[in-house]
Amino acid sequence: MSGYIEEEKQKVPILCDCDVLVVGGGVAGIAAALAAARHGARVVLAEREFLLGGLATLGLVTIYLPLCDGMGNQVIFGIGEELLKLSIKHGAEGKYPKAWLDGGNPEERKAVRYEVQFNPHLFAIEAERLLLDEGVKILYGVLACATSVKDGKIRSVIFETKSGRVAIAAKSFVDATGDADICRLADAKTAVFAKKNLLAAWYYYHRDGAYGLKILGSADGIYDDTGAERYSGLDAFEISEMLYRSHEQILFDVLRQRETAKQYWPVAVPAIPQLRMTRRLEGVTVLSDEHPHESLETSVGLTGDWRRSGPVYAIPFEALYGKEIKNLLAAGRCISVTDRMWDVTRVIPCCAVTGQAAGTAAAMSDEFASLDIKALQQSLIKNGVRISP
Repeated sequence: MSGYIEEEKQKVPILCDCDVLVVGGGVAGIAAALAAARHGARVVLAEREFLLGGLATLGLVTIYLPLCDGMGNQVIFGIGEELLKLSIKHGAEGKYPKAWLDGGNPEERKAVRYEVQFNPHLFAIEAERLLLDEGVKILYGVLACATSVKDGKIRSVIFETKSGRVAIAAKSFVDATGDADICRLADAKTAVFAKKNLLAAWYYYHRDGAYGLKILGSADGIYDDTGAERYSGLDAFEISEMLYRSHEQILFDVLRQRETAKQYWPVAVPAIPQLRMTRRLEGVTVLSDEHPHESLETSVGLTGDWRRSGPVYAIPFEALYGKEIKNLLAAGRCISVTDRMWDVTRVIPCCAVTGQAAGTAAAMSDEFASLDIKALQQSLIKNGVRISP
């Protein structure tokens, strides 16, 4: 059966209003909400799942990739470093960077990157506590389904909730959904990742008294040209099929492991699909990886390259907003970048950087093309962000 069903127009009640509405509670959304609240804004963070952290926690992608350039130089500070330390507040699961956290010398820092492996459950709960302490209102189980736009500005986002459709009104909006959902709903220009995502099925296991992370399937091979099936992450049936297959792989792997280790059990499987790149904003600027170490007049933060040592990239503010919607910023996996740069900016540290920039800007203005960039940069620098390579 195909076609359409006519829906009666209905009045949607306004659940609440705020200064800044952040949609998406992954690392970018956490950073954005935290930054906005610390700048005095009334902030609501809307998350469709029932735990914060997105791929980093519910997706079990529990490696907080480097804050450094691989040459012994730290490039990410501010909330990006704050969240790394929060993620291991109760102890790191692995990759503890002693040289960075325990006063190592420059040579020791060149030998190991500033990254950790963290416990997803503790990180999610500690992030929730941090946001609540800063006055952020968190709404779980809310799925964005529409926007109300007038004169080039979003006035409210409409959500499906357990109690029906509701609207949240705000002055400024941050799309931290990872899939540019708010950008799409508001008719901002977006782009889809053409190469799509390979199957991944990371899970946690317990084996003979040891607890560990199994990186099963593709981790990050976006440029692998094998004939493996790929998933856009933008179709309900396709996403469901991806999850079926990831569950099958986990079960197969567990049974195979149990042939030699009888006390081998899965203890956590991903609660969301492990999709890396789906859809992003096409902003005023599309950031590429062609000019590392280039200083930009409108930089709002830096990132290294988790895949290789050396490159450092400045992130221009114009990569966070588009031409169509005046009061909407993107943060995290859906900022405006080329496909190759997307693979750099989609990871946890850079998501925190762009989240902090977006949250700070959203607390300062509701028209981002005319925002005083120097004032934004000064505020970010004051709060620990480095903006020049």
